[in-house]
Amino acid sequence: MVAVVIDFSEKVGKFLDEEISFNEIVFDYYLNFIPWINGLLWPLFALIAVIFFTSRLAKDSEIISILASGVSYYRIMVPYLIASCFLATLLWVGNNYIIPISNEKKATFENTYIWRGNKKTLNENVHMRIAPNEKIFVRYFRQRDSTMIDFRLETFEEGQLTRFLKAKRLKFNNSSGKWTMKDYMVRTFDGMNESMEIESGKELDTLLNFTPEEFIRFSNQMEMMTSPEILNYIEDQNEKGITNPKKFLVEYHRRNADPFTIIILTIIGMSLASRKVRGGLGLNLALGLLLGSLFVLISKFSTTFAYSQTLTPLVGIWIPNIIFTIVAIVLLFRAQK
Repeated sequence: MVAVVIDFSEKVGKFLDEEISFNEIVFDYYLNFIPWINGLLWPLFALIAVIFFTSRLAKDSEIISILASGVSYYRIMVPYLIASCFLATLLWVGNNYIIPISNEKKATFENTYIWRGNKKTLNENVHMRIAPNEKIFVRYFRQRDSTMIDFRLETFEEGQLTRFLKAKRLKFNNSSGKWTMKDYMVRTFDGMNESMEIESGKELDTLLNFTPEEFIRFSNQMEMMTSPEILNYIEDQNEKGITNPKKFLVEYHRRNADPFTIIILTIIGMSLASRKVRGGLGLNLALGLLLGSLFVLISKFSTTFAYSQTLTPLVGIWIPNIIFTIVAIVLLFRAQK
């Protein structure tokens, strides 16, 4: 609720400026905003919950009583680990399959009314591979009527150019799903032999292995995809050689790394809060929030490096978990047993 109030205060001006209905704001945006913000904050929620609960046990000398009865410290950890693994599994399923579905509606709302700059169009000097042996070049793409100016299609066999198609204009027909070429030329190569067909002022309908949507990009596009869709998209983009899909790899690895954060922070929270100290719950919560803030800070730095060429996406995303795993092990060995 705090996150919703803060977000609403930031966007209320946009809501008033645009013609948006109350139902769109509530059901299209905020109903889908809640799963997204929960997916980001679940590890921090887990840390605070563990510290709050365990600090109360320690304050009432329950931890000391359990240890004095002969139960080992590691046995006390078992229900914590079971609960954290359960929450981690829920977050993993949510991150990879459920939250992206709700994000699609949230992101569509944002791209339409809030952040219109998220929409980018590949409109000048575009090179794209549409098949293993076919490559296209578009000098200019006009989105409003799905028209391409100065279009070229090159076909290769065994590394040799065998067909070259050039059209002055290419327009997409939404009803038929075909492209209409105008003022086109076709050159065919067979060894040293060459044939040429030039049609000036004529039109030809043809099927091509791409659509106008492939020339439109959103900066938050990866948020709207499930993990299998991201992997398929990365493979498709690598084959076409059109963009660097590194940010999609970063998003994919983040979804898999966040659930493990819950388990790590659970161990840290229990190790900190199980010791009975002067200051009790307040001190433990302060330490927990400090550790949570440090984790977020390190995550931001490592994600920045993951987007650059400094680190691979896998290493950049997992660095915070690696660091805090070491912290968790140290705190666990130093915990009061």
